Amino acid sequence: MRSGSFGQHRRDTLVDRFGIWLSERQVRRFSGEPVGIDLLDAGCGFHARLGSAMALRGARVTCLDTALAPELGALAGVTRIQGLLPDALDGLAPASFDRVLALSVLEHLWQPGAALAGFHRLLRPGGRLLINVPSWRGKRWLEFSAFRLGLSPAEEMDDHKTYYDPRDLWPLLVQAGFRPSGIRCFRHKFGLNTFAVCEKTSI
Repeated sequence: MRSGSFGQHRRDTLVDRFGIWLSERQVRRFSGEPVGIDLLDAGCGFHARLGSAMALRGARVTCLDTALAPELGALAGVTRIQGLLPDALDGLAPASFDRVLALSVLEHLWQPGAALAGFHRLLRPGGRLLINVPSWRGKRWLEFSAFRLGLSPAEEMDDHKTYYDPRDLWPLLVQAGFRPSGIRCFRHKFGLNTFAVCEKTSI
């Protein structure tokens, strides 16, 4: 089983970097201009590379994971929170973020619904939650890459609780409080992942 946050004990492989790059493309497509926004990068990984990049582009970023690199505390505009999801969300104020990122996170949680409800609570009206999760099609490739080829971290795959096609993820988003009109849920990474863009609409 995994013993820390992503990237804490091993360097990213070529497969890791390619997958991260594809996810980051979608994030930049749907997150909008980061200058002046408050962003939560939940499950950001040890080095919080995407959150750090957003901070350098003008966002105020809260990085949350089980372990975080100490040097993140020296970056302007970055706040570090070490803890487990969903409990670590309880200490954050409602409606305090314009964007929430949960990239390759939900598949590791026993209580994904609680985390999604927490993300909804933390978003301001008009704010967006961006999610990336592996699909059931991706399960076969991820496990082959990790367990047979050694190109992906086996401890990450052994920590997966489930996989998500759009039909699996969509009802969880509605249960968390997002309205169907504010949800866009689709396959990406050649169908190996599911991506969701969820806007919190005003009540």
